[in-house]
Amino acid sequence: MAESMRGMRLGTQSLESDRGVALSSRQTAEFRCAQGHQFPVVFSSDAELPQTWECAACSSVAIRFENGAEIEVTGLDVEPKRSHFDMVLERRTRDELEELLAEVLAEMRDRRSKGRLTA
Repeated sequence: MAESMRGMRLGTQSLESDRGVALSSRQTAEFRCAQGHQFPVVFSSDAELPQTWECAACSSVAIRFENGAEIEVTGLDVEPKRSHFDMVLERRTRDELEELLAEVLAEMRDRRSKGRLTA
């Protein structure tokens, strides 16, 4: 079998040809983010175009352009990104966190004074 596979780059080339394949009709939508990055996105012609798209350059929300102007975006609920600390503050108060930090630091100091670095 190895003899029949000589010279073939498996996985890098398809043995199918594009002959006789009819591509679906397409439409291109332009988007621009707040940073000024403008980019096209190709959709199927029967697809409903989204109002917004994530910018590949800066990951911010980009708004679709039609006829050289931004469209009016409706119903857009953009939640600000929450950090891990924000999520912790939803579960505990600052006083509880200060108390927890004091306990952990006291335990670490106790371990180090006894010559143990890990729990």
